[in-house]
Amino acid sequence: MTGPKKDTNSKKEYFSSRWMLLASVLGMAIGTGNIWRFPRILAQNGGGAFLIPFSIFLFIWSIPLIMVEFSMGSKSRKGVIGSFIYFGGKKTAWMGAFVAFCTIAITFYYSVVTGWCIKYFIVSTIGGFRGLDTTAVSESFSQLTSSWQSVGFQFLALMTGCIIIYRGIVHGIEKVNRILVPSLFVILVIGAVRVITLPGGVLGLNFLFNPDFTSLKDYNVWLEALSQSAWSTGAGWGLVLTYSVYLKKREDIILNSMITGFGNNSASLLAGIVIFGTVFALSPSADIASSLVQTSGKASTGLTFEYLPSLFNSMPGGVVMGPLFFLALTFAAFSSLISQIELGVRNLMDFGCTRKRAVIFLGVIAFVLGLPSALALGFFENQDWVWGLGLIVSGFFFSIVAIKYGVDKIRRNLLNKKTSISTGKWFTIVVSVLIPLQFIVLISWWFAKSISWDEYWWNPLHKYTIATVVAQGGAVLIVFLFLNKKMVKAIERFNDDS
Repeated sequence: MTGPKKDTNSKKEYFSSRWMLLASVLGMAIGTGNIWRFPRILAQNGGGAFLIPFSIFLFIWSIPLIMVEFSMGSKSRKGVIGSFIYFGGKKTAWMGAFVAFCTIAITFYYSVVTGWCIKYFIVSTIGGFRGLDTTAVSESFSQLTSSWQSVGFQFLALMTGCIIIYRGIVHGIEKVNRILVPSLFVILVIGAVRVITLPGGVLGLNFLFNPDFTSLKDYNVWLEALSQSAWSTGAGWGLVLTYSVYLKKREDIILNSMITGFGNNSASLLAGIVIFGTVFALSPSADIASSLVQTSGKASTGLTFEYLPSLFNSMPGGVVMGPLFFLALTFAAFSSLISQIELGVRNLMDFGCTRKRAVIFLGVIAFVLGLPSALALGFFENQDWVWGLGLIVSGFFFSIVAIKYGVDKIRRNLLNKKTSISTGKWFTIVVSVLIPLQFIVLISWWFAKSISWDEYWWNPLHKYTIATVVAQGGAVLIVFLFLNKKMVKAIERFNDDS
């Protein structure tokens, strides 16, 4: 029996097993945000009480959108743009293009983050942080983010990711995630056990799981929970859709979606235990620890690149825990980065590119357009702000296309026919009503918040403004609206030829 073809435009390449599919999808969902953003957002929004809305939105935003993505990719066997045309009609190609561009735009600066993770793993392994206090570590991070050294590590991250994607699904993505994802969970479990055994580590768990139920009266907490769930699971990014192109026909979409959602949240909780336990065990006081875990820091990295290296210096066994932590962070970054590269490559392949040409083209573009983020932290933060909000629009677009195709039709013909856990009318209500409603509320809330951050909210040249989001996102939407017919014709021409 011959293995899957390395031919890149072949539609015969599939994940070899459910385990490898789930490992890859979990690797996609579990990224650096689970480790550095989730603990901070939880600490700022009621501690353990935050887990209540966080869990609710898992069921009324994330998992339903993951189901929609699994359904679209496995049915159409095309990337995001082709799937939108298949499910929503020819007039929705621009929506699919916007979804794809949002994720690819994130790839430009996420490759920079992955480079930082590699750098910190190397430095912590060779003892480069030993003896440095918090100020010194923070200064070294500032130097990294404004130097050509950052570019070098960005190039290393992208080159490695592109090599993996060039090798295809089974020989590339599967082989890597077979190592990365289990190792990531093992490292997080080891870290959680270690910090619990530290004197004072339990104080971190008390802070993490001690609920402040009064915080649930604040609508901001609920909206932060929705934001975290949407960004953390990767729902609405088009990444699940991309991997589901290589899904075997009899896969249980509902079960896979549930495992993806719960696996992602479990990783977030494990990361929270490691972060909170470490900070509370090693900080001079509980008040200082509480302040640290709520710190955003440069580029919203908070503790990760500015405080944790110096804290590991004072931890018994920190010479081992430090490198392990940054190894886990590197694994999380890489498993997400390769899924983002594959999304871009899959869409280019739908237009007739070979995998080799698509990988080279995307790699060069990602490196060049990622340079500003590698050299200027302010530009990095602006792009994270713009395209992070763009992902909320992407989730909304998925619900629109599902409604156009027929949500009940998806539920009956694509979900319930291949599952041991059938889904009921709640799925139709969530996708048709609740997701569009959540989008309106969430995007309005974020825009309102941004006005309070900057009195010059109308200035598109300022970092965190409504104007910069509208200007950049609007320009991309206009371009794709103009190219809608050409994209449809290009995909149809290639399918006819093939």
